[in-house]
Amino acid sequence: MRWDNQVKKLPYGGDYNPEQWPEEIWDEDMALFAKAGIDTVTLNVFSWAAIQPSETEYDFSKLDKIVNLVTEHGMQIILATSTGAHPAWMAHRYPDILRVDYAGRKHKFGGRHNSCPNSPTYHKYAPLLAEKLAEHYKDQKNIIAFHISNEYGGDCYCENCEKGFRKWLKEKYGSIEAVNKAWNTTFWGHTFYDFEEIVAPNLLSEEGEWGGRCHTMFQGISLDYRRYMSDAMLDMYKMERDAIRKIVPKAAITTNLMGFYKPLDYRKWAKEMDFVSWDNYPSPTDPVEITAMCHDLMRGIKDGESFALMEQTPSVTNWLPYNALKRPGVLRLWSYQAVAHGADSVLFFQMRRSIGACEKYHGAIIDHCGHGDTRVFREASALGEELKKLGDATMTMETKAKVAVLFDWNNWWATEYSAGPSQDLNYREQVSKYYASLRKKNIDVDIVFPDSDLTGYQVVIAPVLYMVETGLDERIRAFVEKGGIFITGFFSGYVQENDLVVTGGYPGKLRDILGIWVEETDAFPQDACNHFSYHGKVYPAKLLCDLIHLEGAVALDDKGYLEDFYQGMPVVTKNEFGQGKAYYVATDSDEAFRDVFLEDILAEAGIRPLLETSKEIEVTSRENETGILYYVLNHGEKAGNFDLPVEGEELLTGETLTAGKYQIEAKDVKVIRVLK
Repeated sequence: MRWDNQVKKLPYGGDYNPEQWPEEIWDEDMALFAKAGIDTVTLNVFSWAAIQPSETEYDFSKLDKIVNLVTEHGMQIILATSTGAHPAWMAHRYPDILRVDYAGRKHKFGGRHNSCPNSPTYHKYAPLLAEKLAEHYKDQKNIIAFHISNEYGGDCYCENCEKGFRKWLKEKYGSIEAVNKAWNTTFWGHTFYDFEEIVAPNLLSEEGEWGGRCHTMFQGISLDYRRYMSDAMLDMYKMERDAIRKIVPKAAITTNLMGFYKPLDYRKWAKEMDFVSWDNYPSPTDPVEITAMCHDLMRGIKDGESFALMEQTPSVTNWLPYNALKRPGVLRLWSYQAVAHGADSVLFFQMRRSIGACEKYHGAIIDHCGHGDTRVFREASALGEELKKLGDATMTMETKAKVAVLFDWNNWWATEYSAGPSQDLNYREQVSKYYASLRKKNIDVDIVFPDSDLTGYQVVIAPVLYMVETGLDERIRAFVEKGGIFITGFFSGYVQENDLVVTGGYPGKLRDILGIWVEETDAFPQDACNHFSYHGKVYPAKLLCDLIHLEGAVALDDKGYLEDFYQGMPVVTKNEFGQGKAYYVATDSDEAFRDVFLEDILAEAGIRPLLETSKEIEVTSRENETGILYYVLNHGEKAGNFDLPVEGEELLTGETLTAGKYQIEAKDVKVIRVLK
C-alpha cells in the first residue's frame, strides 16, 4: 500500500472527534496524544451536518481549527469526507435520499447508513462535498490519505433503485431475451417482455425469510440484485473518489471495509481503491484463526498488498450481546496480529469516548475520566513507544504463501440463496474450516479469488465451489496440469455464474480435473451423520454426503461410507491430472479429519510450518529482498515455546537470538528478523 507523503513508521492513532467536545478540551487531548505516542488522527468522519447547514452553505471554520491544531502538534491526518450520514435538512427537503427497506417501508431520517445509493440528491451533494474538501485542503501537507464515507452497507429497494437495476441489467445482458435466458424465467411463467416489468426482489416480490435465512423463488434475480446493489454502492465511493482526484490527482484514497461483509463484493471494490483499509472488531470468543483470516482476506482482495488497520477498539466493543474487556496485553497482541498479516498501520476507534448516543461506552484511548491514569491508556502508550522504535522495519513487506484458499462473494451469495440441499450450509464457515486448520499448523495462507493468478502456489483449496464462473475451470485446469495440488469437495461445480445448472453431471466443468461423477447428495440435520474411515480411524460424515463414482480418480478412504444404502461409495478421492493432483472430499467432517488430511497434502507438497511451536502460538511471516520477519504471537493463557532454526534479531528488544528453543510469555509478541 502507499500513504501520501513520506510516512516513516506505522501510523498510530485513529478516529478523533473533537467537534463533540468544547475547545478547551482539545489542548488536553494533544498532551495526552503526545504521551501515548499518537501520530495520526482520522478527522471529519461524521461532520456533514456541521460543514453543510444548507444547500449552498459550507462552513469549514471549526474543521480548520482542528486541522491546524493537530498539524501544530506534528500529527498526520487521514481526512474523511463525512458522507457516512447525511444531514437532517437534506432528508426533510429531499426524501429521495431515504432508503426503502427489504419489507418495502420508506425510512425516515435517523441512524447512519441512511442514503439511497441511487438518490439524485445524494449524487449531487456527496461528490460536491468531497470536491470542496479536496479544494479547501489540497495544500495541507500532513494529509496522508483521504477516507471516503464510512463502512458502506445496507440495501435499498426504492423506485430509483429499481430503475437503476433495470439499467444495470440492460448493460449486463443487452436484451430482455438474454435476461430471460439467464434467469430461466420459463419456470413458473416468469417471462419478461420489457425491462420495465422487472421489480426488485424483496419481501414484496420474490424473497422471504424463514429458517433463519433469506430464501428466494428465483435465484438468478436475487443474485443479480445482490451484485447490482454492491455495484451501486461502489459507484457512491467512486463518485467521491473521482471528485477528490480531480483536485488532488495523486491523493491516496480509501474507505474502511468490514472483513467478511456479505452484502458487498470487496474483491471488486479493492480494484477501485488506492489501498485497502478495514475495521477489525472480533468478538472476544472468536477463534484466533478467524480474526487472522479476516486480515488475510483484506490483504488478498488487493492481490497481496499490505493494508491499513483503520479501526479496532482499544478496550471494549459496545454493540455485542456481552461486551467483555480486552484483557491485559491483548491490545498489543491483536495490533501486532494485524501487522503480522499485512497491516501497515495501527489505528483505533476512538481517541476519546463520547458522552452520548449508542457508542458512548465503546472503548477509547482517553476514557470518560479524561486523564491518562488508566490501564488502557498505559497499554496504548507502551505500544506507541514500541512502534516508534520499530519505525518502518515492518512496512511494505509481503507474505509469500505457498498455500491459497479460494473465497468468492458470488459463491457465498449463490450457495446460500440455493433452494437446498441444506439450510445449514454456511459457505464462509466451510472456507474458514480449512483456513483455520492450516493456520493452526503455522502455515502462511493467501486468500484468492476466481480471477486470481494461481501461479506460484503449490496448493489451492476451494471448499464448496458451487459456482464455477467463466474461465475459473481453465485456471484450475492449468494450475493442476503444471503440477499444482487442487482440493475441493461436496456441492462443487454445480452451476455457472447465473446459477443455472451445468448439465451432463456434477461437478460440471471440474469433472475431468477431479476424475469423478457425483450422482446424488444426501443431507443430514445437525444431530445426525454417516461415517467413513481414513488411515484406519473413523470420522463423521456430516451435513452433506455426495454419492460419487470414480472416473479415473482413486479412493483414499479405507472403505467408503460406512452406513446407509450408499455404504462403500468413495468419500476422499485423488486424481492424477497432468503433472498435478486434484482431491475431492465428498462430505463435511471434523477438525481431526482435516488435520490428518492436510498433513498428507502438505507432506506431499513439501510444505513445512514456518516455525515449530507449542499450542496457542501463532506464527506468520512477511518478507522483502533482504530478509524475513517472523511474527510469533502467544494467544494462550500461559507461556509457550517456539523453535528458531537460524540466527535472528528480535526487533522489539534488539536482542540477537541464536538458533534454538525459546519461551514466549502469555499474550506476548516477538518480531524476529532473519536475513536472507
